[in-house]
Amino acid sequence: MDIKLAVLIDGDNIPSAYVKEMMEEIAKYGNPTIKRIYGDWTKPHLSKWKNMLLENAITPIQQYGYTTGKNATDSAMIIDAMDILYSEKVDGFCLVSSDSDFTRLATRLREAGMKVYGIGEKKTPNPFIVACDKFIYIEILKQQDSENESESVDTSKKGKDNVDKITPKEIRFIATTIEDVADDDGWAFLGDVGGLLQKKQPNFDSRNYGYQKLTPLIKSIPNFEIERREGSKGRTKLIYVRIKEVKPKGKKR
Repeated sequence: MDIKLAVLIDGDNIPSAYVKEMMEEIAKYGNPTIKRIYGDWTKPHLSKWKNMLLENAITPIQQYGYTTGKNATDSAMIIDAMDILYSEKVDGFCLVSSDSDFTRLATRLREAGMKVYGIGEKKTPNPFIVACDKFIYIEILKQQDSENESESVDTSKKGKDNVDKITPKEIRFIATTIEDVADDDGWAFLGDVGGLLQKKQPNFDSRNYGYQKLTPLIKSIPNFEIERREGSKGRTKLIYVRIKEVKPKGKKR
């Protein structure tokens, strides 16, 4: 059963061009029963949102900027979030913003037992990212939509157009996580690895590196090996991963 989500969007911080992909992504995690976007709708730069809001049934909340240099939109979102929390009508929140001002809100919602998803641009400060259960970069959603338009794209070519390159730092991060959940033979169930990667680093997403799923990402890294095993019922294939053993090179005579 899908969890009920409250989607709160900071209209001043998110480009309207991403709405379609963003709502499709949110639907993967739950049913967005409350959808609100906050901003000063008297300002011309928010006019692009109009058609998007109608198409996606998002309710605009008017918030005037009362003073210069103060973000009234943030305050309105935070107040509404707490009202929704105490109404007990949802099981989780999706906070759409690239603003670190929502860090404390995300933390407070999680303390109350809410699942918190964050969506924002890659410029989002790390404190807000780690305050969420999962954080998705909005740029990869647009890239994903472009790739889906051409199903003939070779998976091996996707790596060339990665948003981020896989560095030794990421490889070490994955390796230590595999070790954390591995059995005595070094094998770890990939589902457990993926879950722990997410807990350690909420913005870890295989799509950041050009891969739709974790399995092809792991396959692309020569440091790891994958094994497919029969499930308990014989139908489901379970995927396990381990760090490749480095064989010592023979001495030259």
